Amino acid sequence: MTGRLVYVMGPSGAGKDSLIAWLREHLPPHLPLHLARRTITRPARHGDEQHHSVSEQAFALLQEAQAFALDWQANGLRYGVRHDEVEPLHRGAWVLVNGSRAYLPQALARFPRVTVVHVTASIEVLRQRLLARGRETPEMVEARLRRASSFRAPPDAIEVHNDGPLAEAGARLLQAFEALARS
Repeated sequence: MTGRLVYVMGPSGAGKDSLIAWLREHLPPHLPLHLARRTITRPARHGDEQHHSVSEQAFALLQEAQAFALDWQANGLRYGVRHDEVEPLHRGAWVLVNGSRAYLPQALARFPRVTVVHVTASIEVLRQRLLARGRETPEMVEARLRRASSFRAPPDAIEVHNDGPLAEAGARLLQAFEALARS
């Protein structure tokens, strides 16, 4: 099997972190998928994604030292994927990165074999989830929803609609991965 970067992206509230956590629990052993850990300028919270939490200053130092294979800014935070997290690509494994829609062109330019996964949900479901989180004002939520509705994923992206039970979205994503592995 040839190494492949699996770039998961989608609007806030689509359930990317939940879907990735589901994959972690249900990934069949024959799919060589490494779930890359991100470095983020956000403190770790209980129930949050597993990531390396660093200060702005530490992130800048890592960036200056060229420690990241991918790095971007989104929603007031800085995100990076270190080189050692994408190293399994060189051994033929797949590496899944929880990325940013805005950073997709750079990821496509840096990695020749990228499979884009666009996780989304209906606008109403996104609105409900974002408001329930309570992190943003209703106006901020509506701005996010406008960005989500205007985004167009690449035509060859795997689209995963995560409106219903997480297991259904997870099963659809695994089916897409199985088909990709056979091709």
